[in-house]
Amino acid sequence: MKIEFFHDVICSFCFPMSYQMRKVKKLMPEVSIEHRSFALVKDVEDFNIMFGSREAAKQEIMSHWESANRNDDEHRFNIEGMKAASFPFPSSMKVLIAGKAAYFTAGDMGYWDVFDALQQALFVENQNIEEDAIVFNCVRRAGINFDEWYKHYKNKETEKAVQEDLILANKYQIHSVPCLVINETYKVSGAQPLSQIISAIEKASKDDGTGVTEQGGACRLDNGKFLCD
Repeated sequence: MKIEFFHDVICSFCFPMSYQMRKVKKLMPEVSIEHRSFALVKDVEDFNIMFGSREAAKQEIMSHWESANRNDDEHRFNIEGMKAASFPFPSSMKVLIAGKAAYFTAGDMGYWDVFDALQQALFVENQNIEEDAIVFNCVRRAGINFDEWYKHYKNKETEKAVQEDLILANKYQIHSVPCLVINETYKVSGAQPLSQIISAIEKASKDDGTGVTEQGGACRLDNGKFLCD
């Protein structure tokens, strides 16, 4: 059983979904979870196109954190801290490349550990994950070989691999994250409770043709704009 877990570090609903997927891996260790990149905001200039300015982008995006926090079993989001933070809302690509570099260093678990550390830094600790020092600290916190990771982080092939994930997401017709693709066929869209994730995996294992589950909370690209539930 293969699950491709599409996510973006800046996606608020990916934070609770990763927490649930950690539980899935413990309960179903035989399931292979492969981490895939999805970019909600490829470039900082996209904030101006989508929202008019980065300041407006932060206000709009932050308005949806309450919903994501309710979805989170641990209610970990530090919403007031982020509102008070002076830095603008981060874009996707730098941290997606950091995650993919972790994959080339330590496999999917390495990617997952760096992904979670980056999300913890943004959503709980309210740190600017566009700063190299913050990214580097998250990589070290994840416990992977930093020197090896840094080589991959600076290698253009790593960004190419992220772009390949984005092409794959388009092939699967994924427009929102988090999204699971089970055995390259069945989609679980949005942040779901653990019971629904396990149910979807069991249905996929029986190949009963159900295809796509109901939509959970998600962040999406809608007519070129970054929106969250």
